[in-house]
Amino acid sequence: MALDRLAFRRLLAGGPLLIDGAMGTLLHERGAAADQSLDAVNLRNPALVAEIHRAYIHAGADILEANSFGANRFQLAEHGLQDQVAAVNHAAVDIARRVISGAFKPLLLAGSVGPLGVRLAPLGRVTFAEAQDAFGEQIEALLTARAGAVDLLIIETMSDLKEAEAAVTAARSLSADIPIVVTMSFSRDDRTLLGHTPNTAASRLSKLDIDCIGVNCSVGPAQILRLIAIMKQAAPELPLAAVPNAGWPEQLEGGRVMYPAIPTYFGEYAKAFAEAGASLVGGCCGTTDAHIAAMRQALDSPGKSIYPVPQITVVSDDQSRAVVTDQTTRLGQYLAQNQFVATVEMSPPKGIATQGLLAGARMLKGAGANILNIADSPLARMRMSAWAAAHLVQREVGLETILHFPTRGRNLLRIQGDLLAAYAMGLRNLFVVMGDPTRIGDFPDATDSYDIVPTGLIQLIKQQFNHGVDKAGQPMDEATNFVVGCALSLTPKDIDREMTLLRKKISNGADFALTQPVFDAEAAVAFIDAYRARYGEPIIPLIAGIKPLYNQRNAEFLHHEVPGIHIPERYRRRLKDAPIPADEGVAIAREILTAVKPVVNGAYLMPAFGRYDLVADVLDCL
Repeated sequence: MALDRLAFRRLLAGGPLLIDGAMGTLLHERGAAADQSLDAVNLRNPALVAEIHRAYIHAGADILEANSFGANRFQLAEHGLQDQVAAVNHAAVDIARRVISGAFKPLLLAGSVGPLGVRLAPLGRVTFAEAQDAFGEQIEALLTARAGAVDLLIIETMSDLKEAEAAVTAARSLSADIPIVVTMSFSRDDRTLLGHTPNTAASRLSKLDIDCIGVNCSVGPAQILRLIAIMKQAAPELPLAAVPNAGWPEQLEGGRVMYPAIPTYFGEYAKAFAEAGASLVGGCCGTTDAHIAAMRQALDSPGKSIYPVPQITVVSDDQSRAVVTDQTTRLGQYLAQNQFVATVEMSPPKGIATQGLLAGARMLKGAGANILNIADSPLARMRMSAWAAAHLVQREVGLETILHFPTRGRNLLRIQGDLLAAYAMGLRNLFVVMGDPTRIGDFPDATDSYDIVPTGLIQLIKQQFNHGVDKAGQPMDEATNFVVGCALSLTPKDIDREMTLLRKKISNGADFALTQPVFDAEAAVAFIDAYRARYGEPIIPLIAGIKPLYNQRNAEFLHHEVPGIHIPERYRRRLKDAPIPADEGVAIAREILTAVKPVVNGAYLMPAFGRYDLVADVLDCL
């Protein structure tokens, strides 16, 4: 169908239009070798490409993308096919056009134009002119296939704004009328691989002669919802595209890659993208025709998405930054949606070997943990940096973490540098505590001073860093978006003092509380009820501490020697009389968890002596 830029804008205004899903994912699933050019499958096995196009049409897509993502001279050269640019792109268009001609409804055909696979100067040796020439060669082929030109171009998965500009310049030199969509790809830190922020990308893309901007690939739907909200504020005049991966990929044994986001999850986010103003939605790596079908059903169904649109404020200054005012981590989403959090405390290794840490994390994930807590030097014992351990767990295991962030032993300068380091490594959830005094640990003579107490650190993070300024009020290059937890005892000796301190932490911005181990469920529930009665408002989300006791000796030590912990005599007696005390400790933990579960938002499980298997037994009751 003939399409000019004005007609395309009109279609977008009536959208959202649904783009198809991944081509490479389905090609691999259906036998294409991982070491071959997926674009060259157009020449070797056109029937397979056509089969995938038909699957997406039946799933309800409005736009098909030709199988031409990597069909440029640089990427094809890796397979000795640099002389086949025209042939590969012509075949991509011809296959898709034949399938569309037999479709039961009108569809648009987009030419997919991906990155060149090389770096432009000054980071690489390819000049802007050489990049433009390579893009021009591919785009000309997409516009001159035997079956006719593509209806639009999607220049996608860009991480370099200069490279995106080269592609657009090449396209406009060939056609003033072809609609052009440009989508950027971002890493976990909400920046492209070259460091571009979403608001900077949107601002610069809006100056190009294009028709739609957006985000594709990246980490997954939750991140892309946040990114397009930022882009909308930075460039409100341009339509938006949201085309995420099916979550963060996980490498399985045998080299197989798995993407975790299921179709129904994608469907809900398709609706959220539309509510956020996206005119084009679709799927990238890891998505299939099942994901597209779920998106189609969701877009065609009444009602609102369960995922709220982030509220974004863009602040202009010399280093243009975006302030995100919603909670966008997975933990934040769980708490906002009242989804029960099952988190387990893990200690970093005492040396440099991380195999045990990662093995334990994988086991806990399989047992049902959906978040992991990474402690920082517990009991003032020397261990690996909690930042490194949390980063490794997130990267290797795929579970989001809560990083314990003690104030003790850090001056104000180090605290702020550590916050920036944590954020740059993708750590977004913090548990702010005072920390254990060094006198009880491995190095009792180590410096134990601090410049700020936990309530003050919560205020610094939530009211300054999350708004793009440091402690001195100086602007940073970008605002952070931390979700911050505080400590709480649900069974304190001084209830009034604990309530007053909690209220101060909440007023400074605490998003949730991790509690000390609960051994008296009735008293814990009474504390929650008393807080509500005293302040006339619900308490912040609580993740209740649950500690499986290992044996009577463990229970007696905690009861008599650890401040703030009182273990009722009935539990200590049960452990003494039990034939297998560890099993009895699991049973007690389950009883406490069952009793407090109706009034809390999650369970914070603390293993004794690194016995993650016992924690897994407690998780079974969830």
